Amino acid sequence: MELYTPVLALVVLATLFAAGSVAMSALVGPKRYNRARLDSYECGIEPTPQPVGGGRFPVKYYITAMLFIVFDIEIIFLYPWAVHFDAMALFGLVEMVVFIATVFVAYAYVWRRGGLEWD
Repeated sequence: MELYTPVLALVVLATLFAAGSVAMSALVGPKRYNRARLDSYECGIEPTPQPVGGGRFPVKYYITAMLFIVFDIEIIFLYPWAVHFDAMALFGLVEMVVFIATVFVAYAYVWRRGGLEWD
């Protein structure tokens, strides 16, 4: 149990800091509210009114997000391979070439279909 004491102390410290920050901002922060202060911040641009249902986003946004996640996961798999490259020898090299080739085929397919074109 003594191994978990520092972790528990860190969790308690983080919780106290988060709760204290929220409490202090409520106590010390200004109490004057106006329409401009309650509007969402859009980098100085007046926000456009949104439809009641929230509006629709083009599917390309979601496809781009999924592609980003796929290539992030590829990078995550490359780190352990790079760290233990010597220990895996030829087997590790062949497996990583197969993995990268598979991801590259998917990348080429998306590129040919125009999934990387931003209109």
